[in-house]
Amino acid sequence: MRNKTYGVVGLGLIGGSFALALRENAIAAPSRILALDVNKAALEQAEESGAIGKGYSPGSEAQMLSLCDLVFICLYPGQTIDFLKSQKDNFKKGSIVVDVSGVKTALEENRRSFSPHPRFDFISVHPMAGGEKEGFLHAKASVFKGRNCLLIPSPENKPQNIAFIKDLMRQTGFARVIETSAAVHDGKIAFTSQLCHVIAAALVDGAEDERITEFGGGSFEDLTRIAMINAPLWTELFLSNKTYLVKSIETFEKSLSSIKKMLVEDQREALVKKLSGVREKRIAMSRSIYPESRSSV
Repeated sequence: MRNKTYGVVGLGLIGGSFALALRENAIAAPSRILALDVNKAALEQAEESGAIGKGYSPGSEAQMLSLCDLVFICLYPGQTIDFLKSQKDNFKKGSIVVDVSGVKTALEENRRSFSPHPRFDFISVHPMAGGEKEGFLHAKASVFKGRNCLLIPSPENKPQNIAFIKDLMRQTGFARVIETSAAVHDGKIAFTSQLCHVIAAALVDGAEDERITEFGGGSFEDLTRIAMINAPLWTELFLSNKTYLVKSIETFEKSLSSIKKMLVEDQREALVKKLSGVREKRIAMSRSIYPESRSSV
């Protein structure tokens, strides 16, 4: 693991955090970490800070990819597919190529256009980590610490490479690597991640004025932190997963309408019962977070 050269395509929050995690967890020396990005300022900053050994700009993809034993593709979903298609012949022979996209079905549907490929083994993961502020400036090695990493293995993947990625994710700070399928991933993520961003955006959008936080006690702030959203990225994620996301929104609307009806009709006992049930359900969720039977680490 420590004798390999790592490449990062897309040196933003997640890509930059992977570079920093590789360095700060002593997995790779900065000289063995390369990065490709359209933002020259980010590359220069990463080089000057010692996060990477060398930065590459568009046009030099083949040069960088030919040196890397493992490449993290940290781009938007559509860009990831386009990059894999256009660069499939430039990756180092025997290398592992990892994408970190937030939706997987579209990627699986396009897999045949770039994988299996004799030059590299393509493995899809989703680090369940991030923040409301994007860009390399906000990247942190600690962003993955204690988090989940979702892994979507393929029958075409080499078992030793899957094992390597699981170990690498653990070394970079993830608490668990959970295997799943593309369809299950997108269905669950629509509810646990994308719906939460939709709700946060709707809450802020429906606020009376910008000074409403003067009346906040923490709840509004906690619920809407993720509304400080990377609009282009999340628009693509929402639209790429709209079938599952719309279903999740409808499920939420049904529950919200039920509570609204109880309020309108002064159903005190029903509301107490509803909220008590919700409390017990949330407590049960806390107790069953990351059961070992679902974890591969």
